[in-house]
Amino acid sequence: MRILKLRVRNTEEFDGLYQGDLGSGGLFVPTTTSLDPGEVVVVELAAPNLPNKVMIRGEVKSWRPALPRLRVRAGAIVEFAGDEATKRDFIRDALSGRRVDVPRRKHNRLPVSLACHYRLAKTSSMIEGAISEISVGGAMLNTTTPIALDSDVILELIPPGAAAALSISAKVSYHVSTGGTGLKFVFRDGDGSRRLRELVRRLRAS
Repeated sequence: MRILKLRVRNTEEFDGLYQGDLGSGGLFVPTTTSLDPGEVVVVELAAPNLPNKVMIRGEVKSWRPALPRLRVRAGAIVEFAGDEATKRDFIRDALSGRRVDVPRRKHNRLPVSLACHYRLAKTSSMIEGAISEISVGGAMLNTTTPIALDSDVILELIPPGAAAALSISAKVSYHVSTGGTGLKFVFRDGDGSRRLRELVRRLRAS
């Protein structure tokens, strides 16, 4: 997964890069790396009004080389993925000052599209689901039915390149309006943290 890093100094600079004519919104991301249209990338955005770097998944629409004599920067136009609308709106609200006092996370979350299975801790039947973002500290689980807050959940997913599923203990900590369930991972021992760091590393490299 290619990650394009972008730092903006203020709202005006972000607005100058924002691509409002794209259906799901997007950004012009300065980069000298040649990118092909249709390539899926992650934009890692850092800005003063954001509590953390925000990583948002998208698709390259076009890329252009630099034209120094015309003062044209090399870069790519990236359209945000349709299911990243909540994150896109959060970025715009935070940069404009419409959202304040947003808590800072200890770990930045990586946007992914990863099938998984999960079950409530006191049940044995597994349910199909999907993870849309993940970090060492937690994940966003997309579910067909809501899970009550503070529920203990066992999450199973297969890391890239692995044959066996990884089992992770978690607790439901919040919900989002789009149907996502925020999970906070519960480490039973030090090895659990190590395995999660390795999982995130593999996902970033895949």
